[in-house]
Amino acid sequence: MSERKVLNKYFPPDFDPDLIPRRKQPKNSQQVVRLMAPFSMRCNTCGEYVYKGKKFNARKETVEGEDYYGIKIFRFYIKCTLCSAEITFKTDPKNTDYAAEHGASRNFEPWRDEKAVEEEDRLAKLEEEENNPMKVLENRTVDSKREMDILDALQDIRARNARNERVGQAVDLVARASEGEVEDEETAERQRLEDEDEKLVREVFSQVAVPAPGADATTVVTVKRKADDTEPTLQSLLPESTRALISSSSLLPAAKKKKTEGKNSLGIRVVKKAKVKS
Repeated sequence: MSERKVLNKYFPPDFDPDLIPRRKQPKNSQQVVRLMAPFSMRCNTCGEYVYKGKKFNARKETVEGEDYYGIKIFRFYIKCTLCSAEITFKTDPKNTDYAAEHGASRNFEPWRDEKAVEEEDRLAKLEEEENNPMKVLENRTVDSKREMDILDALQDIRARNARNERVGQAVDLVARASEGEVEDEETAERQRLEDEDEKLVREVFSQVAVPAPGADATTVVTVKRKADDTEPTLQSLLPESTRALISSSSLLPAAKKKKTEGKNSLGIRVVKKAKVKS
């Protein structure tokens, strides 16, 4: 069984690639490529908007007679998604962008105008400095002053950050100190409770040395002792709420028993028959 993905192909010993006839193509042939719209545009025929990133099966060709410092310029043909009108655009190596050519107009993009204005200002400034040496000196003075202002602002930001960092460290130290104090208080409270429990245990239990039988040594025995050598009453062992309930119930008047005429203990009425004299 052959492989599904063939990696090695068989070439006979007498194979000569020079004998393979080359395919003749026209000089400016078009290729079908898959691409996405490089910018948002609007169709001039139907007014449909084609957004950036829309995928098309486009035809690509090389523009004849145009290049940018030896870099080829390519033209792409696509069709409108609504009316199927032909839209063309080509590469723009000068601005590292694409330029709409026919069938659609590019949507307004404000940042492109800003870049163009900045470039025009830079070129005008260079042209003015070439003819006016005093203007060059003034521009250098303005640039140095701007750099000094930027450095001062940067120094202020660094000082503010360092001050905030020191304040943050101080706050951390205060928080740690307060946490240590709380831990010390908790430890002291825990120790106090343990001491009270130990004292209570010592009061209830006592260790007595008892001589061991048949030997001179003594054995320490833990003995539980009564408090004041008196037995507590049953009522004293009850909680306060139970004792209050018992005392309140003892003060209530006794319930009156209902009279049951001619009824026995089971609630059955018994009728006594009169004796007849003979």
